[in-house]
Amino acid sequence: MLHATSELEFSNEKNTENIAQLASLALSSDPSPSEKNSPGLPEKTGYPDSVYVMAANIFQGIRFEKSPEQVLIKYGNEPLRSLPESQDEAFQRSSYELAFSALKFQDILETILIDSYIFPSTTIPDHLNSLIIVMLYDFQDRKFQARLFSDNEEPIAEVQEVENLLNSFKTKLAAALARCRIKHDALSIYHILPETVRNQELRASTLPLYAWINTCKISPEEVHYSLKKKGYNKVKSVLHIDDKVYAVDQHCYDVLIFPSHLKNDLLNIDLFKDYKLIFQDKSRSLAVHSVRALLNMDDDILMVNTGSWYTVAHMSILTNNNTSKIFVCGVKSQAKDPDLKKLFTKMGCKNIEILHETFLNIESKDHRLQKVKVILLLPRCSGLGVSNPVEFILNEHEDTGLLKDFSQGGTSEDKLHILAQQQYEQLTHAMKFAKAQAVVYCTCSVYPEENEAVVKKALEFQDLGIKVQPYRLSPPVLPLCSLKEIHLSTDKFFRMEPSGITNGCFLSVLTRERDPSETVSVKDVLARAAAKGLLDGIELGKSSKREKKKKKSKISLPKAPTNDNNGIQMKIAEFLSRETNANANRSETLTTKASLPQKNATSAGSSSQVRKPSKPAANPLVPTFSKNTPHPSPHERQTNFVRPRPADRVIALKPIEIVLPPVMLPFSSPHGIKSQIPTQHFYYHWAGPKTGYFPSPLISRRGEKPKENLPSSLLRRPRPWL
Repeated sequence: MLHATSELEFSNEKNTENIAQLASLALSSDPSPSEKNSPGLPEKTGYPDSVYVMAANIFQGIRFEKSPEQVLIKYGNEPLRSLPESQDEAFQRSSYELAFSALKFQDILETILIDSYIFPSTTIPDHLNSLIIVMLYDFQDRKFQARLFSDNEEPIAEVQEVENLLNSFKTKLAAALARCRIKHDALSIYHILPETVRNQELRASTLPLYAWINTCKISPEEVHYSLKKKGYNKVKSVLHIDDKVYAVDQHCYDVLIFPSHLKNDLLNIDLFKDYKLIFQDKSRSLAVHSVRALLNMDDDILMVNTGSWYTVAHMSILTNNNTSKIFVCGVKSQAKDPDLKKLFTKMGCKNIEILHETFLNIESKDHRLQKVKVILLLPRCSGLGVSNPVEFILNEHEDTGLLKDFSQGGTSEDKLHILAQQQYEQLTHAMKFAKAQAVVYCTCSVYPEENEAVVKKALEFQDLGIKVQPYRLSPPVLPLCSLKEIHLSTDKFFRMEPSGITNGCFLSVLTRERDPSETVSVKDVLARAAAKGLLDGIELGKSSKREKKKKKSKISLPKAPTNDNNGIQMKIAEFLSRETNANANRSETLTTKASLPQKNATSAGSSSQVRKPSKPAANPLVPTFSKNTPHPSPHERQTNFVRPRPADRVIALKPIEIVLPPVMLPFSSPHGIKSQIPTQHFYYHWAGPKTGYFPSPLISRRGEKPKENLPSSLLRRPRPWL
């Protein structure tokens, strides 16, 4: 039992009136930023007993220890007996938030307990002091109002005893709090915190909510339609808007942004209950989208230190249409496998394989990872770019000791050095996987020691002994949406500074340099495609003048390759040889034809290719005859209309427009068509030697009108294009 032996004596002192006045001052303290920016937030009523117990045990493990001469309150080492740990996410979040708040105000709360004479006037077991600290913080946060109890809640004896003690000292606790505020000249105990911590809390209270769309279960269009039915309007920006609105993120097409005050309302709609929309920090979405941009259809992925399983699920959703497999390493306990498989099944993820080895213990030549082309590395970091430390600890990190750093607004040099060394070891190990072609490195830190310094050091000291190309720093694969982002990415690193819009983020993409020996020409690509039967029915383009002349002077077959793809390379060689012989035969035929007397004429429709005439003064479509040349018969004239192909020059083909003259249809055509036929018909004959030759009016130049004043007695010209 707890004993308060001096309570009655203290209540009879003459300064009772002054204490009441100070208590009223404490009760009227200004709200915290979270209260100011949460419109319609219900009045706080306290937590269940089990939350207080779990928060006390967390605080016991992360509290600041003082030197023996400064110790005012002893906490003991024995944890409180608690109920079986709840798997409810809200239960854990409430416990961590309460413990973290008590940690930030540990010195102030201890001073209040001493100043109010709870210590040392009462006999309290040391192992209950952690429980007193967390319950005192919640008591003053409720402005010393009574806690509401639930009928379904199972009471815990230790919690009930501490609560009775605090209620009996209610007035003196409020007066001690007021004196503390006056001493620090602060409107509330919130203003006593370091400025970095206050700014962090301010950002956390206004930071928008980010949620990605599970496209395996619903399309973006269906999400927009469903939100519109719920009263949510799509806007370009959600800043400083208190209405039910949302926006689409500029970097990730499947990420939506909501105002922070809508979280409780959003959690109650089916889109979030059915895992169609998932809340997650934007930095993790940036990481998986960077990996997606580097993948081919059948490339596997290795994810290291994933933190939240939602990150793994998001990666799986983005590769759902591929044959990629996602390997996740670092799962320490196999007991979690059934729960994880159940979660992934609910979300529609099918291509995930869990590895229970730690990343550094996985060999780079592991047979399971031979198709891994991209490694996503999310190392443990200080997380000082995050606005909400509790969310970061629960979702991305298991080290609750980092809450100490968050409560002080910074990380010690020693711990920062340890983290940077761990990150360097993981990054260099990832670069040893010979089959991998890219590594994506992402942190939530703002310290260069964990970001640029680690990447540059790994690139500088990478192992060049293995028979693979070295890694190099590549530009960001994400869109840069503002001048500030462009400026921050000039050195090929993608950065986002902590702000009222997003948490801090650092992202780097490392890719292997291209092997010069693997550079292939367009001709080689076409040859490989033809060898595989992918160009059936497609004619390959003709070679240029210089290449053709080289082939005529010297024809050589490609040397047989000595690599593993001998079969494919032999097919390529056969294909090139066949094409070369065909071109050579064609050249010989054209050369023979060019040596004979040729007539500069052609028959329309005999060839689909059009070339420029060699003599611009003459029409290449009309034959020329000498003086003694008799009139050829129609049959002869038709067979002689063959276009010559000069063998000594190759002209690049260009699309042109051919304007055909009006034609006369046969007399057996329908009457409706006859009425549209021109009344004047065009005839011509072969010109004599006196007049030479003249161009045929049937095929006029572009823009010219055909001549109509021809004698009607002329013979009619056959029309082979009909």
